[in-house]
Amino acid sequence: MGNFFYKPEDGWLADVIPFHEDGEFKLLYLKDWRDKETFGEGTPWFLIGTKDFVTYTEYGEVLPRGGETEQDLYIYTGCLLKVGEVYHIFYTGNNFHYPSQGKKQQAVMHAVSSDMIHWEKIPEDAFYAPADRYEEHDWRDPFVFWNEEAGEYWMLLAARLKEGPSKRRGCVALCASKDLKSWEVREPFWAPSLYTTHECPELFKIGKWWYLVYSTFSDRTVTHYRMSESLQGPWIAPENDGFDTRAFYAAKTWTDGERRYAFGWNPTREGEHDGGTWQWGGSLVVHEIVQQGDGTLLVKVPETVNAAWTRERPFSFTEALGRWELEGARAAAEAEDSFACAYAGVLPTQCKLTVNVAFGANTRGCGIIVRADEQLEQGYMIRLEPGRNRIVLDQWPRKGDVPYVVGMERPVELVPGTDYELRVFLDGTVCVVYVNDAIALSTRLYDCQKGGWGVFVSEGSASFQTRLLES
Repeated sequence: MGNFFYKPEDGWLADVIPFHEDGEFKLLYLKDWRDKETFGEGTPWFLIGTKDFVTYTEYGEVLPRGGETEQDLYIYTGCLLKVGEVYHIFYTGNNFHYPSQGKKQQAVMHAVSSDMIHWEKIPEDAFYAPADRYEEHDWRDPFVFWNEEAGEYWMLLAARLKEGPSKRRGCVALCASKDLKSWEVREPFWAPSLYTTHECPELFKIGKWWYLVYSTFSDRTVTHYRMSESLQGPWIAPENDGFDTRAFYAAKTWTDGERRYAFGWNPTREGEHDGGTWQWGGSLVVHEIVQQGDGTLLVKVPETVNAAWTRERPFSFTEALGRWELEGARAAAEAEDSFACAYAGVLPTQCKLTVNVAFGANTRGCGIIVRADEQLEQGYMIRLEPGRNRIVLDQWPRKGDVPYVVGMERPVELVPGTDYELRVFLDGTVCVVYVNDAIALSTRLYDCQKGGWGVFVSEGSASFQTRLLES
C-alpha cells in the first residue's frame, strides 16, 4: 500500500472542500507543490473521490489557478453546492502581489459546472470586503447554504473587522443572496472578539443543534466548534471544543446521509524533523463525527479505515525495565515508585496498533512507546496522565525543558480500574491516535522513523491487552 493517509505523489494536500453524491465522497482540495521553479506560483484545486477513505480515485486538476496578474493566482478555500443540475463553487481568489499595486488581495469568486470536472469561472460575480467595516485583505473561505427559515442563501466568511484590538478582530461575516450572483453584506454572523481570524467557517445541523466549525491560529492552532439551538446564537463553547490537535487543521465536514465526517490535513514540519515549524498542507486525515446526548460532538475512526487492517503481525513481549507479568499479548506491571517498560519488538512503518489499558489508583502515567530502540534511549510515548485527565505525546529524549510535545495533548476523563482502548494508526511520519472512539490525537513523527514498540507504566500499575495489524 502507498500512502494510507492520502497525499498527491508530487505535492501536498491542503484545505479540503467535501461533497457527497452517488455513493462517493468527492473531495476538492488545494494542491501545493512547494516548488515554484518547476510548477509555478499559486494553488489550484484538484479532485479526488473515495468510498472508504482508504482508496482514492484521482480526477486531476479541475479549477486552475489564474496568472500572476489575476485575482485567483492562489485559489483558496471555498465550498461546493448543487442547485438543480448545476454545481456551484464559491472560492477565495487570493493574489499576494495585489496589495503593493493598490489592489485588494482577496475576493469571493464564483464558478459553475455540470459535471464537477469542467468548471466555468464567472469573473463578474466576484465581490470584495466593504471597506467601511472590514479589513480588505481578509475576506475568504466562503461557505454557502440555503437558509430555509430566511428563504435565501447565506454565505459565511472568514473576515476581520476594522476596529478593535488587532488580535481580536476576527469574525464570521454574513452575506445573503436570492440568486447566488448578487450578495448583500449583513451584520457579522459571529464576532466574539476572541481570535485574529476564524478560518474555514462552516455550519451544519444535527437534530435541534446547529454547529459552527472554524479554525484558528491566534490562541492555539486548532479546528474548533460551537453549538447553538438557534442561528441567532448564543454560540456555546463545549468543554472540549476541538476535534483534534495542532496537527489537524482547516477541517470541513460533510455527510453521506447517515454519518458526518471531518476532513482536515495533517501538516508536515519544516526540514522533516520534530523541531521544525509546522507547515501549510500535508496529508489527509478523516474523522467520523458522533453527536452525544447533550449535543456535544466526539470523533472516532471511520469504520472503513478501522477495518482496512486485517493481517495479524506476531510479536512477543520481553522485560525491558521493571518486573512484568507477560502472557501472549497481555502485559501487566506494578511499579509503584519507578518506571517499567515491556518491549514487543519491531514496529512496521505502516500499521494499526490496538492497546486496551487499565490502570490502578494513583498511577502517574501509562501507555505505549513507538519507534523505540531496545535500550529505550529514544522513541515516542503516547501517554495517559490520570492526574491531569489527558493524553499527550512525549518524545524521548526530550527536546529541552518540556513535559510533552507542544500542542500534542487532548482531554480525556481517566478513571482507575476502567478499560481504555487506544488505536494507533501509523503511516510513515503520520500518526493518528483514537481513545475510546471519542478523542483523536494526530501528530507527525520525524526524528525516529524506525524502531520497535512496547508498553509502559510510570509510578503506578497498569495492565495491557495488545494487538498489532498490517493492511
